[in-house]
Order: sequence, then C-alpha cells, then structure tokens
Amino acid sequence: MDQTLLPEKLQVNCYQEVEQLSEAIRSLRIRGAPALGVAGAMGVVLGVARHRRRDRRAFEAKLAEVCDYLAVSRPTAVNLGWALERMRARAASMSGCSAEQVCEGLLAEADSIRVEDERCCEAIGLAGQALVTQDGGVLTHCHTGALATCGAGTALAVLYEAHRRGRRFRVYADETRPLLQGARLTAWELMRAGLDVTLVCDSAAGSLMAAGQVDLVMTGADRIVSNGDTANKVGTYGLAVLARSHGIPFYVAAPTSSFDLTLAGGSDIPIEQRPADEVRGGFGRRTAPVEVRCHNAAFDVTPAELISGIVTDRGVVAPVGRESIGRIFSRSLLHGGN
Repeated sequence: MDQTLLPEKLQVNCYQEVEQLSEAIRSLRIRGAPALGVAGAMGVVLGVARHRRRDRRAFEAKLAEVCDYLAVSRPTAVNLGWALERMRARAASMSGCSAEQVCEGLLAEADSIRVEDERCCEAIGLAGQALVTQDGGVLTHCHTGALATCGAGTALAVLYEAHRRGRRFRVYADETRPLLQGARLTAWELMRAGLDVTLVCDSAAGSLMAAGQVDLVMTGADRIVSNGDTANKVGTYGLAVLARSHGIPFYVAAPTSSFDLTLAGGSDIPIEQRPADEVRGGFGRRTAPVEVRCHNAAFDVTPAELISGIVTDRGVVAPVGRESIGRIFSRSLLHGGN
C-alpha cells in the first residue's frame, strides 16, 4: 500500500524489481521499521531470482550486491539490516546447494520473517494492553499500526488489544511534522478500526498533558540500543521530556528485532537526514522561502532514563537499562529462541 497517497487515495503497488522496492523504501511509500525488515527480505529475493540458474559463486556475489544495495535505503531503522543479515545467514547455511535451491530457501526465510512479524505484533499487543486504562487518554506519535508492520502494529497493537477487550479510552494522535504520518496514517487507521481518536498539532502535546487529558504516552521505535536509548520519529524526545515533567508514564513498543545490542548508547545511532524540501513544503505547496536552510533529521533519540518501559514480544522491559534488556535476550537463548 502506497503510504504517501493516504488518506486521499488507497493504492496497492506491486514491485517486481529490487530497484523499484528500494525507491519505495526511500520515498516512504513503504515505511515502519518492521515493515522495512519484511520488505527488505522480500527485496533480496527480487534481486537474486533471475540469477538463480547461475553458478553458486556468481549467485553469492549477486546476493551480496543486493543486500548491500538495500542496506543503505534507510539507515536508522535497524530491522532492515537485521532482516538482510538473516537472509545472508540463510544462504550461508545452505552450503552444497545449488543457486536455485538457495533462492527457494531465501524465499522461505523472507516468508518466515513476515509470519514472525505478525506474531510479534500480537504478542506486543497482549504484553502492553493492561497499560491502557478505562476512560484514559493515550498520546501517540508518528505511525505504529498495521501499515508499519505485517500485523496489527506495535504501539497501536497495544491500543487495538485494549479496545478488543472492551476498554474505552481516548487516543490523541500527534500530526507528526513534516510528513504528517500521524495525521495521514494514524488518524486514518484508528478511525477505520473504530477507536476514539483526536488529531492534535505536535505543539499541542504539552498543553494537553497540563490539562490532564493524557494518562499514557505510547510510541514506537526504529532502533533500541543496549543501554535502552531509543531512536524514533523526530519529536519523540520532546514528548518524553514533557511526559516526565507532568508525571505521565512514557512507554515504547517494539519487537525484539528493533534492538541493536552492538551499539552502546544513543549517540552511536545513525540518524537519517531527509531532503530540505520536506520542511519547506512537502505536499505540493511552498510554505517557507526556497532559500532558507532546513534541518530535517528524520529521527531523534530518547534517553533510557526517560522511558518507563519497553513493550516487546517477550514482555515489558522495566526499568529500562542494560541489565533488563540483557535479561530478555538471555531468556530467549535459554529457550532456544532467535
């Protein structure tokens, strides 16, 4: 589904070339960290499929080229790189197989990543639903729903599960400048699902909190590093500071595939810089002088100490820190998980 056309037009695109898929990722036609992981894995298959009858060495060279090409499509969301590494590992595990057999194995791996994401979304919703209180107010930022995943979403999965259980509450969706993912995607999706949603300007969040309208802030994440620092859509850090100032719990919802334990802290996270024209006027009308310089970081980093907990497919991490994050991955290894 082309997310750049919503809410005015619902259009499903079919991509048959890896170059088309890469462009769709760069242009945000496909967006959302989990969805990027699945799309990247499928993109690997698109990139190597026509080379499946070549000898194994030539096929492996093409596989490496395709993975490297897709990896730079968007640098901050770790799920894309995580999925590409899984595809490389699957191919490496099939020594002695023909290129055609490896291609079949890669398609099976990509489909496994898709199915796992569906299950992760369900688990996140179950793990976090109790945080949403009856008649409470939940503020969310950017878009973390079904469009961003292969299931019900991450932060929105929590809201959907609470709603499914009969709880009634208000959702405040930040518009999320400059590309308005909250306005175009979150508000659209929540309305279609029958939730009580109100769209607010980004700058209205503080006054809403001060008025006692917000009981919980729930956002997603594009990358969570080993100390719990979290990269998410720009504006998230400001919400966390406001929530702390008003005594409101601030939670992040993300699958364990969004964790990057190779990085020590948030300052190590690469932050994507987007084109200046998205700020000057991203929807067909100039709203700033054409000559003005723009800072357009797509993400910011929220320090772990501002995060009340991280809702994952393996439970809620709280308090947030190296030790608690390490425990959820240790439990996975103990029980044979990925």
